[in-house]
Amino acid sequence: MISANIATSLAIDTNESVHGEVYDKQGMISAIREQFKISWHGIHGANHWARVLRHCMTIGTERGADLLVVELFAFLHDSQRHSDGGDHFHGKRGAEYARSLNTTYFELTPSRIDALCEAIEHHSGGKVHDQATIQTCWDADRLDLGRVNIMPSPKFLSQEATKHITRAYRWSRENRKRIEIE
Repeated sequence: MISANIATSLAIDTNESVHGEVYDKQGMISAIREQFKISWHGIHGANHWARVLRHCMTIGTERGADLLVVELFAFLHDSQRHSDGGDHFHGKRGAEYARSLNTTYFELTPSRIDALCEAIEHHSGGKVHDQATIQTCWDADRLDLGRVNIMPSPKFLSQEATKHITRAYRWSRENRKRIEIE
């Protein structure tokens, strides 16, 4: 059972996405949790996903990104990590996992699943992207570097994301506490 704290922060007490599209969010998160290999409470776990989701929605709304794709990214981008340390292939495994969930827990068109998978596969590379949805995903993840005492660099963020650096860093530092799971 997931506590009200995490249910609220991840909005998993409903199958409606943060922006209104319906998909089997509860089923997807349960599937992720069942196979998750690192600590649910660790630096790449559920607390991180909640902060990435918040950043995705803020920046994605400003930028006009595909909000369902960025929401799915928040939950899936680190879902296939084998370590909280170096894990160079977690993005590739995550993209493959996202494809395997399509049509079971959510239904994305080929172009939307391709964008999601590209965002997941390459989110750790420090690249920038000209596609708004993919860059929103990467910005949201990078804005949570404060959880490991790293100030995000404007060099690797979009213009929209750079204005959130100070607030995001402070928020990541203040909200990196463990989430209780019942």
